[in-house]
Amino acid sequence: MAWNQGRAWPLHALLAAGWIAALTLSADADAATLRAVANNNFVSATATGTSYLTATAGAAQSWEQFDVVNNANGTVSFRARISGNFVSADIGLSAPNTGRLIANRRTADAWEQFTVVPQSNGTVALRSVASGLYVSADLNLGGVLVANRNAVQAWEQFVLADQPTTPPTNPPTTGTPPDLGSSVHIVSPTTPNLQGVIDGIYNAQQPNHFGPRRDAILLTPGTYNNLRIPVGFYTQVLGLGSHPDQVHVNGDLRSNAFLGGDNATQNFWRGAENFSVTPSLGIGNNTMQWAVSQAIPFRRMHVRGNIKLNQNSGWSSGGWFSDVLVDGQVNSASQQQWISRNSQWGSWTGSNWNMVFVGVPNAPAGSFPTAGQRYTKIAQTPVIREKPFLFIDTDGGYAVRVPTLRQNSSGISWNNGGATPGRTLPIGQFHIAKPGDTAAAINAQLAAGKHLLFTPGTYVLTQTLRVNNPDTVVLGIGFPTLRSDNGQPLMQTADVDGLTISGLFFDAGATESGVLLEVGPNGAAANHAANPTVLHDLFFRVGGAAAGKVRIALSVNANNTIVDHTWVWRADHGAGVGWTQNPSENGLWVNGNDVTMYGLFVEHFQKHQVVWNGNGGRVYFYQSEIPYDPQSQAGWNSPTGRGWASYKVADHVTSHEAWGLGVYSVFTNGGILLDRAIEAPVNGNVRFHNMISVCLGNNGGIVHVINNTGAQTGCNASFTPTVTNFP
Repeated sequence: MAWNQGRAWPLHALLAAGWIAALTLSADADAATLRAVANNNFVSATATGTSYLTATAGAAQSWEQFDVVNNANGTVSFRARISGNFVSADIGLSAPNTGRLIANRRTADAWEQFTVVPQSNGTVALRSVASGLYVSADLNLGGVLVANRNAVQAWEQFVLADQPTTPPTNPPTTGTPPDLGSSVHIVSPTTPNLQGVIDGIYNAQQPNHFGPRRDAILLTPGTYNNLRIPVGFYTQVLGLGSHPDQVHVNGDLRSNAFLGGDNATQNFWRGAENFSVTPSLGIGNNTMQWAVSQAIPFRRMHVRGNIKLNQNSGWSSGGWFSDVLVDGQVNSASQQQWISRNSQWGSWTGSNWNMVFVGVPNAPAGSFPTAGQRYTKIAQTPVIREKPFLFIDTDGGYAVRVPTLRQNSSGISWNNGGATPGRTLPIGQFHIAKPGDTAAAINAQLAAGKHLLFTPGTYVLTQTLRVNNPDTVVLGIGFPTLRSDNGQPLMQTADVDGLTISGLFFDAGATESGVLLEVGPNGAAANHAANPTVLHDLFFRVGGAAAGKVRIALSVNANNTIVDHTWVWRADHGAGVGWTQNPSENGLWVNGNDVTMYGLFVEHFQKHQVVWNGNGGRVYFYQSEIPYDPQSQAGWNSPTGRGWASYKVADHVTSHEAWGLGVYSVFTNGGILLDRAIEAPVNGNVRFHNMISVCLGNNGGIVHVINNTGAQTGCNASFTPTVTNFP
């Protein structure tokens, strides 16, 4: 039974028609809204239940929807659809907060019960069973709802109305999707044998550590009940809503450990973005298991429960949250390091070596270097443009949303049910690239002003892809992999404003190409502060699938570039791996000024992992294992001593700052030492915060953390020296 959109109904009509009862605990029922007469705004519930209900929303979207539940005693309870929590008039709060309404209860007891009192003007008042007082939208408190009034006046009146079902429960009518190729699986809640489709992809991909298969699973808006989504290698699960809650998986989303013994330290190259999941079929206690390590984009997600970042008690090693909301608890468990940017949760538990929180309003208590509290916390993200996402627009067409640049931000970009600010690019403005497309054909599309959407697969390129037009978007789904075997760089950009390059996998080829991705030409000098280039989820590999070589994997020459999650990896296992089989000097060179990086993972290169030449650089989280396989100390000495520092800031640099750095050694040969994990000029404007070095295994170690500061590591992680600030 549906109500007319936007119409207010007096209580006696609702009761007579039985419409309140029809809403009770029904996933398919229309949601109710409450609109305050005091200011004509809708009542909004925060998903985490960490702040009070407020009448502040100009429009009713996900955060303003409630199930109205009839109780046996004739009262009603309100359950926030965004979290599944009941609204409580909490009389246990200390003054001045006593009686404020908050959606944070899993069951409806006395404090969560209200008597609905109809008013002569068609509105209703809500009287708290707990206190006998009426609920007011108190404009003196900014519209906070509080049960503290003895009588009903304007501030105590609400329009109780239907909000017809919109996504996530009912998908919009969708037009014919674009041709995205056979490796893109567009599904809906009514797709025949959907569980079998998902399981078939997982069964092929979970053992596919270095294989060629790539898959993207695209979930159209709607509710997917009792669906389990295990995610294997090279698999990306993407919601096609304009908001994460328009796609709701009521079941499970899971990453299982790849190695025996619940070991997830090789769980690479998989991801999930832009949907919500209620882990009703998870590992228990409404908890989903996300046992992962490097190259795992988890973005723009809503976990309507808890999440655990390992499997049982096994190891996991490094991961990424951004723009993520977890209603319950995040348990990092055995995670060795982790970065969370612009995310929110009910609580966080767990710490190991290096946990970094940037723009997270509810970061855990405690601080580096206290064992069990090795947390680095930066209150605001200084500058970011979130990753673009593919979605179905209101007309049923496919499009890409490109978020706007945010300055000094905290928390998720899609709060209060609103759309992420930005621009929408219809899919017709994109060239949809498929494996087999030539570099010449792709370059012609770029030159003609098209954006690029790479579909899953491997692209063997004989020419360098050239991204020269400002504001071009290059977006990959399903880990599309670019490779050149004839010595050509894979991609180069001009020194122009506003480029976005996201979701690509750069694989070194058989012939050394100098660089895999070059952002801006050598000597780039333009200022892009107002409209920077942003790189999201770019992954680089040298060896592993086959022997490969390159001198520098990623070179950033353009000023003001933002890098938002990258793993740059010279393979330590797989095919074509060895000191002479997959040679590569450096993972990253930064020559541009005012470059900002979040989530920088660089590992196993034969000289410096990172060389930073530009001024004004900022890095938030750095994770690096130095090479496992130097053959001897004499063959692995740098101009400054034994070994090559992982993170090298050039002597001429006058300003640089980095937070939360972990450098690890795992030498396979004995007698090898690294004198310094980090080398930097001693300058008051070159600053480092919260560093740790660790020796894993029995051999060698790291003598100092930064320059000549910090003690030597103990083997087998028996002593992990830290430095909190330098200089």
